[in-house]
Amino acid sequence: MKLGAIEAGGTKFVCAIGDEKGEVFEKTVIPTETPEITMPKVYEFFDNTGIEKVGIGSFGPIDLNEGTGTYGTIQKTPKTDWIAFPLADEVSKHTGVPVVVDTDVNVAALSESRWGNATDVNSCLYITVGTGIGAGAIVNGETLKGLSHPEMGHIAVRRHEKDTFAGTCPYHGDCLEGMAAGPAIEQRWGKPGKDLADDELVWEIESYYLAQAIVNYIYILSPDRVIMGGGVMQQYHLFDLIRSHVVDMLNGYVSSPLLTPDRIDNYIVPPGLTNEAGIKGSLILAAK
Repeated sequence: MKLGAIEAGGTKFVCAIGDEKGEVFEKTVIPTETPEITMPKVYEFFDNTGIEKVGIGSFGPIDLNEGTGTYGTIQKTPKTDWIAFPLADEVSKHTGVPVVVDTDVNVAALSESRWGNATDVNSCLYITVGTGIGAGAIVNGETLKGLSHPEMGHIAVRRHEKDTFAGTCPYHGDCLEGMAAGPAIEQRWGKPGKDLADDELVWEIESYYLAQAIVNYIYILSPDRVIMGGGVMQQYHLFDLIRSHVVDMLNGYVSSPLLTPDRIDNYIVPPGLTNEAGIKGSLILAAK
């Protein structure tokens, strides 16, 4: 089966043609600008390719309820140019094939559970830390959805004692995304994270917020594994800082050998599919 896949992220749209086995035949990367600029390039990529279906893993919030009449429409996102854009309908109209939509983090979790670093567990959480922060969950092979989809990047976090930054989220100010996403790092310190690799305070504050979030997710969802990806997590020293904070914050309350200093590195891990998790997950979505 020849399938189309779109990983619609805050920085870029990754578009691919592949199959249900996760093999990618062709791929392109298109910057995420406005719908008027970005989408014609997306449609052009899929022109005359013979695809049978398209799977989209999109930034959110996005309507995932098929009975609403606005399925696949972007909702009140911080990326304000995209609010109310009917992503699924427009892609279907221009490609002439059915479109299935989920969040970018849900599809990344889906592919990690099938081919990546969560193949040996029944549930996992995939967290991306980049232009924004989001998390998707897989339980028994299915992505977690309900009233809407999880918006784990916008939970409240306690402020670090050395941090006076106001936060960047246009809706919540100092929520997790407002305090710890890539733009928050750059605005707080005046430089992007890649230029701050050796500044210990930068990553102490960053890991403090991300660890708080993971502890809350453990209490609420109890995932078998936590996978962390995205551009900010390319600072690999963050993993050890986050793991240490998580163990300290849990303070032994959740009884699991994985949540101990000796085993936590097998619990909080990078993606097994590196930067392919989202696009391969979108192929799985299309195949369904």
